Amino acid sequence: MLQRGTSFGHAMAQPSRPRHHVPMSTPPVGPEVDPTPRPLPARIPHRGATVTLEPLALRHAEDLWAAAQADAAGGSWAYMGYGPFPDAGAMRRHVAGFAAQHDPMAFAIRPHRSGRVEGWLTLMEIQPANAAIEIGHIWFSPRLQKTRAATEAMFLLMRHAMDDLGYRRLVWKCNALNAPSIAAAHRLGFVAEGTLRGHMVVKGRRRDTAFFSIQEDEWPARRDAIAAWLDDANWDHAGAPRASLSAMTAALGAALP
Repeated sequence: MLQRGTSFGHAMAQPSRPRHHVPMSTPPVGPEVDPTPRPLPARIPHRGATVTLEPLALRHAEDLWAAAQADAAGGSWAYMGYGPFPDAGAMRRHVAGFAAQHDPMAFAIRPHRSGRVEGWLTLMEIQPANAAIEIGHIWFSPRLQKTRAATEAMFLLMRHAMDDLGYRRLVWKCNALNAPSIAAAHRLGFVAEGTLRGHMVVKGRRRDTAFFSIQEDEWPARRDAIAAWLDDANWDHAGAPRASLSAMTAALGAALP
C-alpha cells in the first residue's frame, strides 16, 4: 500500500466532522460546519509507491528543461498561463519565481522509475477559514502523462489536503476547452459545478473556466477508489492496470453523479 507523506498535520488534532442538519430558521440557511481554520500546507516532501513530490526548487530546473524537450510541439503548455519556454535560461527563471511563492505552492514530481523530475503541480487558492483548497498548475511532461506516477502525484496532494490538513472542499478548475483536464477531473471523482464564461484572459485569449470539486463527505469513497487503483495488486507483470480507475470508483459505490 502507499506510504503516507510526512506532515505536521498528522500531529495535530483533526477538526471535528461537521454537524449536518435541516435548518429551522426563516429564511433558510446552510448547515452548520466546524469553522475552525485549517492549517496552511507546508513545503515538505510527500513520498508514494511510485513517485515523490519535492518542494519545487531551482535545483529542479535542469531536469524540467530536459523533460520539456520531449514535447517538441509544445502541446503540453497549450492551456497553461506560461510556457513553452524558449531556452533553459527562461525555464530556470520561471522555476526560480514559481518556487518562491507560497500560494500557489509548487511541488516537483520525481517518478521513481526514472529518478528525474518530470513535471510539477501545486496546492493553490488556499483558504484556511473556508476549509477550501485547490489542486492546480498541473504540468506533466510527455514522459509522465498517463502514467501510474502521474495519478499518484495528484493523489498525494489530494490526500494531504483532505486527510492530513482536514480541508472540507477540494477544487479542480481548468480551461473549458481542455478536454484532457476535464477527463482527469471526472476520473479522479471530482463533481462538475459549472462554467464561468469569459472568466480569464490567458495568453491573449478569452478563457471560459470549468469548475469541479470534491466535498468532505464525498472524499472517503474517492480516496479508497484511487488508493485501490494504485495498489500493486491492481497492476500486472507488464505494468498495466487490471481494472480502470473509473470502474473501481463505481465498484466502491462512488459513481459520479
